[in-house]
Amino acid sequence: MAKQPMLKFVSVKRDMPVKREAEERSHDFDEIYAEFADQKAKEQAGRCSQCGVPYCQSHCPLHNNIPDWLKLTAEGRLQEAYEISQATNTFPEICGRICPQDRLCEGNCVIEQSGHGTVTIGAVEKYITDSAWERGWVKAIAPHEQRTESVGIIGAGPGGLAAADVLRRAGVQVTIYDRYDRSGGLLTYGIPGFKLEKDVVMRRNAQLEEGGVSFVMNCNVGEDITFAELREKHDAIIVATGVYKSRDLQGPGSGASGIVKAIDFLTASNRAMNFGDSVPEFESGELNAKGKRVVVIGGGDTAMDCVRTSIRQGAESVKCLYRRDRANMPGSQREVQNAEEEGVVFEWLTAPKGFKGDPVSAVVVQKMRLGAPDATGRQSPELIDGSDYDEPADLVIKALGFEPEELPKLWDEDGLEVTRWGTVKAEFTSGRTALPGVYAVGDIVRGASLVVWAIRDGRDCAQAVLDDLAGAGAMAAE
Repeated sequence: MAKQPMLKFVSVKRDMPVKREAEERSHDFDEIYAEFADQKAKEQAGRCSQCGVPYCQSHCPLHNNIPDWLKLTAEGRLQEAYEISQATNTFPEICGRICPQDRLCEGNCVIEQSGHGTVTIGAVEKYITDSAWERGWVKAIAPHEQRTESVGIIGAGPGGLAAADVLRRAGVQVTIYDRYDRSGGLLTYGIPGFKLEKDVVMRRNAQLEEGGVSFVMNCNVGEDITFAELREKHDAIIVATGVYKSRDLQGPGSGASGIVKAIDFLTASNRAMNFGDSVPEFESGELNAKGKRVVVIGGGDTAMDCVRTSIRQGAESVKCLYRRDRANMPGSQREVQNAEEEGVVFEWLTAPKGFKGDPVSAVVVQKMRLGAPDATGRQSPELIDGSDYDEPADLVIKALGFEPEELPKLWDEDGLEVTRWGTVKAEFTSGRTALPGVYAVGDIVRGASLVVWAIRDGRDCAQAVLDDLAGAGAMAAE
């Protein structure tokens, strides 16, 4: 009788892929986790308890069939595991690397809550799809038939790319328009290589292009082509621009040179350090942390990307100011630990009051304490009078989150309705807007959110577009 490969969480302890030592990894932009070996992947997948009601699956935005592909991995049926994994997820190797599993699937693992340590879902997911690429199981997009309908997608980030994949597999003609010179959006220019190596993203971009998706790069809608022209050209439009407008800082001295936006800093670093592009602002030192005392303001994942990037660029020191404590920060606790190992110092319960010097020479910091909970249930930070001090700084990076651009104004389209937050008003799950044939997905609808939610939105919207195109075709036939 074959030995049972599952339910080993009692006898086998949780184990992660080997993490490179901080001293080694802090000098390069390579990913910090090694790949699971085949036997180790089987062993860790075999820890799954095969729950009747799998919370890991229900807490995954894509509702990935996690217990199924864990079981197949444990049984050595890796190609079948890949097929199950990619059936619900357009980019499983990307989600396996950058999803905050500690807040989603792994954070809701039943065996974790019973004291046995969660299954390492993300690492196994990454291993499955990386193996699929290596062994030639990832096939080019090849529609059974070509359709005449055309869909234009504005934005080549994860939401737009996920929608393009679904539509192209159905034979629809797809064109993606993007302001940058490479597709991928924040996957390409926002997330550092030590979390997501760029060849992983470029490989997916190439797969889409080889499958017939057309890319129009360096194209700024509203300037190089009008929104009205795009609507005239295509049967449907999907708005997937993301949110790139940085929240700003106020206070004395906030306009000084040396105070920069996180997105500008990360984009320059990715271009220069990961792609080898010539970036004048990086080469001049304006967007380069080398030899500088760096202060990053914010507590989300973007702030974690900035502090860890600064370390790799050779900063003299790196400090992160966050107005709440460690337990209340929005960023991944795993990322905080990685940053601390690499030499980042976190100053909890602190906020900037102003800045000295131009170029900046110090941040005026005020200490905080946590008071009564606010409407969300989180304790609100309160100022401690007389606690101000100066934190020396040569480079200050603002990582306070992102807001949507004013698309109706930029695109001269008043009919594109937005919420009071500036996000596009769109129907839940389908992405339909008030404009006929216009849809919206991802952060431009949700506000700044996770890559996995953008993928979910893109897939759902693409299916709605297919349904609507089929309905329009049926009406025309009548």
